[in-house]
Amino acid sequence: MRASTLPLHGARGHLMVVLHAHLPYVRQPEHPRFLEEEWFYEAVAETYVPLYRELRALADRGVPFRLTLGITPPLAEMSRDPLLRSRLRGYLEDRLRLAEAEVARTRTHDPRFTEAARVYLEVYGEALRLFDERRGDLLSCFRELRDAGHLEIVTCAATHGYLPLLATREGRRAQVLQAVRAHQRHFGESPRGIWLPECAYAPGLDELLAEAGIQYFFLDHHGIVGAEPPPHGVHAPVRTPGGRYAFGRDPEAGRQVWSATEGYPGDAAYREFYKDIGYEASLEMVRPFLLPDGRRHGVGIKTHRITGKVPLDRKEPYDPRAARERVQQHADHFVASRVAQVEGLASSGGGPFAVVAPYDAELFGHWWFEGPAFLGAVLERLARSPVRSTTPGEWIDGGLPWHEGRPAASSWGDGGFYDVWLNSSTEHYWPHLHAAERRMVALARDHRDVVDGRAEDEATARALAQAARELLLAQASDWTFLVSGGTAPDYADRKIRLHLARFGQLHDQIRRRAVDAEELASLEALDNLFPDVDWRLWA
Repeated sequence: MRASTLPLHGARGHLMVVLHAHLPYVRQPEHPRFLEEEWFYEAVAETYVPLYRELRALADRGVPFRLTLGITPPLAEMSRDPLLRSRLRGYLEDRLRLAEAEVARTRTHDPRFTEAARVYLEVYGEALRLFDERRGDLLSCFRELRDAGHLEIVTCAATHGYLPLLATREGRRAQVLQAVRAHQRHFGESPRGIWLPECAYAPGLDELLAEAGIQYFFLDHHGIVGAEPPPHGVHAPVRTPGGRYAFGRDPEAGRQVWSATEGYPGDAAYREFYKDIGYEASLEMVRPFLLPDGRRHGVGIKTHRITGKVPLDRKEPYDPRAARERVQQHADHFVASRVAQVEGLASSGGGPFAVVAPYDAELFGHWWFEGPAFLGAVLERLARSPVRSTTPGEWIDGGLPWHEGRPAASSWGDGGFYDVWLNSSTEHYWPHLHAAERRMVALARDHRDVVDGRAEDEATARALAQAARELLLAQASDWTFLVSGGTAPDYADRKIRLHLARFGQLHDQIRRRAVDAEELASLEALDNLFPDVDWRLWA
């Protein structure tokens, strides 16, 4: 983190906003159009570009702010992939054309929706302009804010593998160390912090983080309040036996933003996520933007507001100006709540206090359309309040308070446990994932004498590297989460089975010393993340 100009010791409290930008690796080169691949394009247009726009505007106005941004290795790899960059640009052009058609249609048929439709001219037009200005390198936007001292960029496990449920220490170590290698390649430095996938922790992980040179990580509040010995609360980090710092999520700050029922995103003035013209406009109009099979799906243009607890067919037109006014009100309320929270904590003595507010980045913009504007307004107000925006790195460097303790096993899943990822709908995957992991460890140990670049070892070394990629991809926690939640269970099931099958194919060929060069090249083209993957990490 670059040098801070914010006073650390003069503030009663500090708000650490932590955004976790992550998507599973959904690159599908074998298909010209693929629904799940559009998750990436949607996130760029609706979340990452609007977030950058808000943060860049604050920086240009001279507003002092600090934010922690986690960019996971799969997201960074997809952002730099030439095929996905090309397809992303085509997606943005298509959506801009669709937005223009919707503006024209509403102007003629129902002008109440025209202002809402115009919003998407800005969304897709701005994303396309930024893409061209940066020559497709969207990561450079966040590197720029980091270099200016506004962002602390942290990493995650290599493919968001659920570390406590992996079978071996070698497997957990490989997920962490490969992530550090990827971060160094994309951002030119080692990460100080890590967002543990699903904030899932088990005792001993701090020792792996120490080996990787990572200073701090984030936990759900269950992991902090259940620490031994128990701390006084979640508002100072716990320093672990491995010398790492665990920052605990503040439940109150999380609930105000996360909850669609209790929190801000459910306000009647905000945009309705579930009513999309992909389902409602004429088929003639939207057909060019659908998949080849012609089935309807969301296309990103939504022109209704939440309205209230009414059926979708009774939603009212979205009013962008009314939504902007509500953003300002909610930002005022959120910052006032943090000031009151800190003053309440200070009344019992001690301090300063760290209020840690971690969120999935995609909440801001994709799910909660007004979220980036809310975040910008919050950071601007914090600059004038007794509570300052801070990052974990600044807290550690400033010598601010912490407790000694052993965090409890926990996650940010329901109840703080692991069962969102290990339950009756997913338990059958884990024996196969564990068997593959142990096979990878054995392969790495048995091929220590293989040398990259030596002609006689070339095919074996490439096959070992590809086997490592396939295992990492199979281990992504996204797949078991999607199966458990019923969001995209068939796709997630296919991904686990596919990557395990590809791993098994490579494993057997390596063991037989009969690597099929054509098959290997095909797999390298399909699953090409981590060009610097090091299969020896499993040894």
